[in-house]
Amino acid sequence: MPKGRIEKEKRLIEVMIKLYCRKNHRADSMCEDCEDLLDYSLKRLKFCKFQDEKTSCKKCPIHCYKKDMRAKVKDVMRFSGPRLLLYHLIEVIKHMFY
Repeated sequence: MPKGRIEKEKRLIEVMIKLYCRKNHRADSMCEDCEDLLDYSLKRLKFCKFQDEKTSCKKCPIHCYKKDMRAKVKDVMRFSGPRLLLYHLIEVIKHMFY
């Protein structure tokens, strides 16, 4: 079980990207674009300046994502967010308590 805020964020973004890819790209495993987005997101979280004091990326004063990658992550979150209630309810409940 992930302990710190960053580890929880990593787990959540991975779940969201996998769900997005499975539903939109109809593949059994993640496609190359989604793998790249996940790797990029995990790298950004790893080097986050705020670490466990991190707020949501939307509220962060420093936007560390490139503009095109930020747009892709927004698309993933817009699609996956509501669907997490059906597929990963526990993750949603955990996320709501931050």
